[in-house]
Formats: sequence, C-alpha cells, structure tokens
Amino acid sequence: QVLLVESGGGSVQAGGSLRLSCAASRYTFSRNSVTWFRQAPGKEREGVAGIYTTGGSTYYADSVKGRFTISQDNAKNTVYLQMDRLKPEDTAMYYCAAAPYPVFSWDRFRLQEYSYWGQGTQVTVSS
Repeated sequence: QVLLVESGGGSVQAGGSLRLSCAASRYTFSRNSVTWFRQAPGKEREGVAGIYTTGGSTYYADSVKGRFTISQDNAKNTVYLQMDRLKPEDTAMYYCAAAPYPVFSWDRFRLQEYSYWGQGTQVTVSS
C-alpha cells in the first residue's frame, strides 16, 4: 500500500517560514507529478505548488509565487515545500499528492489527477 506522509507543519507568525516534507513509502516518485494542495476551513482544496519529478520542472499557484519553493530529494524519495514570508491566508491543512505520470499542464491542480494522497499537515499563520 502506497503511503505518503507529510510533516513539518506548525504555527508561525506572519512573515515566518516553514518547510513541509512529503515522504513516500512503498512508492517511488520517479516519473511522477507531485503536488502540494491546501484546504482552509470552509474552502475548497486548492493546488499550491508541484514538481515533475523527472526533470524537476516546477509550477506554482499565483498566490504563492515568489514565496514558496518546491524541491525534491531523490535519494530520500521526498518532496519538500519551503514556505517563506507566510501570511495568515496561508493557514490551511496542507496535503501532498502524487500522480504516477506527468500531468498535463492544464490539469496540474485538478484533484482527480492524483491517485495518492497523504493525511495532511496543519499550517497556522498568525498575524
């Protein structure tokens, strides 16, 4: 059974930083699309940032461009999300998701493209 485990969430003041990790078990991230999503209370789940694990191309939602950076460590089979200059509106549960193929660019943030999901890690940003 594929297992994605997120970690690194927590509480931080506005302007602070956090680094989230997504580690895979019984699964290899090669030739995948791995995307971070988030969901705030009462809101729909939205895509934040993603990476094509073959080649390393990245993509970001406009709301986080210039503040968040996604990266991968193939040796550790882990994808990271470095979040800087955090804002209260970044408060949400953050989920890691993987698709076993390169998702078309117009579908990058389409939830149905992703077969595997983690349980989420909470990020809370106070003003």
